[in-house]
Amino acid sequence: MTRSFGFRLIAQNAGARLGEITTPRGVIRTPAFMPVGTAASVKALYPEQVRQAGADIILANTYHLMLRPTAERIARLGGLHTFMRWPGPILTDSGGFQIMSLAGLRKISEEGVAFRSHVDGAHHMLTPERAIEIQCLLGSDIQMQLDECIAFPAPPEEARRAMELSLRWAVRCQRAFAEKSAPGQALFGIVQGGVYPDLRRRSAEELAAMELPGYAVGGLAVGEGQAVMLETLERTVPYLPAEKPRYLMGVGTPSDLIEAVARGIDMFDCVMPTRSGRHGQAFTWSGRVNLRNARHAEDPRPLDERSTCPAARDYSRAYLHHLVKAGELLGSMLLTWANVWFYQELMQAMRTAIAEGRFAQFAAEHRERLARLETENE
Repeated sequence: MTRSFGFRLIAQNAGARLGEITTPRGVIRTPAFMPVGTAASVKALYPEQVRQAGADIILANTYHLMLRPTAERIARLGGLHTFMRWPGPILTDSGGFQIMSLAGLRKISEEGVAFRSHVDGAHHMLTPERAIEIQCLLGSDIQMQLDECIAFPAPPEEARRAMELSLRWAVRCQRAFAEKSAPGQALFGIVQGGVYPDLRRRSAEELAAMELPGYAVGGLAVGEGQAVMLETLERTVPYLPAEKPRYLMGVGTPSDLIEAVARGIDMFDCVMPTRSGRHGQAFTWSGRVNLRNARHAEDPRPLDERSTCPAARDYSRAYLHHLVKAGELLGSMLLTWANVWFYQELMQAMRTAIAEGRFAQFAAEHRERLARLETENE
C-alpha cells in the first residue's frame, strides 16, 4: 500500500478530466463526488451502504467534530476512520465555512476566528494552526486550509480583504501542516475572491506558487446562480496547476456537476443528495421526484428503473410516498440511499464518457434532459 499522496491524470476530453488520486487508504477515482458525513456520519446511511453505492471518499466537518465529541477524544479512540468505521479516504474541511455563517457569534481577526459554540455557547478560537491540529488529530487524509468565505453579494474591497487574509492563513496552515501531519496526508489550498476574476486569478496564482498537493475553489454556490458560478470557474481553473486535483466545494445539483466537470473540476461535495432524501426528494435518471406528491400514492413503479440501487429498484413509488407522508424513518433511509447511489452512478457515467472520448455528447444529452425533467417531475 502506498504511503504517499499523488494524482494521475489519465485522460482528458472536451475539457473534462479522468484521473486517480492515490492515498494510503485507497484510490479516489475522479471526477469524484464525496458524500457529506458532517458529524462522522453520512446521515441515514450505514458506512457499508455508502461504500456499496460506489463512494471512494467521504467528507467530515472540522467545526462540528471539534465541538462534539472533540478532536482530542476521537484521537484517543483511534482516529476518525476507526471511530466511524470508514476505512477509505476522508477529507475534512477547515471549519471556516460553518463559522462564517455564525453571524453575531464570531469575530474575525488576523489571528483567526473567535466564536461561540452553537452547542453550549462556549468560547473558542480557531486559528490556521488550530484548524490543522484538529484535522491531524482526526487523522483525515485530505485537509483544507482555514479560509474566510464571504457572503454573496460582496463589494470588491470586501472580497479582496477576505482573499488576502485567506492567502496569509494558507501560508500558516502549510507551516503547521509540515510540523504536524503524518506521511501520506495532503493539504489543499482554497481559492477565494468572490465573483471578481482579477481576485480569483491572484488567489489561484499565489496558492499555486505554494506547490500544495491540491487546490479547491471555495466561495461559490452561495447564491450567485449557476451562470455566474460557471463563469467564475472558467476564469479561475486555467490558473490552477493541471497536474494537481481541483475541488469545487459545496456543489451541487446533477447539472452543476456535469457543467463543472466540463470546466476541469475533479472533486465535489454537497449535502443535497442526503438532505433531499430526508425531505422526500429523490434524484433519478428521469429527473428529480417529489415523493410527497399525491400523484405517487398508487404508483406501483419503482423509483428509478435504470438504477442498480436496491432502494430505487425494489421499492414502489407508492410505498415510498407512504413512508414519507407517514414520517417513517425508513423513508429517509431509502431515499438517501437512492440519492447517494444516483450521484455515484452519475460520476461513474461521466468517468466512462471521458475515457471513451464522448463527454461532450454525454454532457449535451444530459444537460437538455435534466433541465427539461427538473420541473416536469416535481
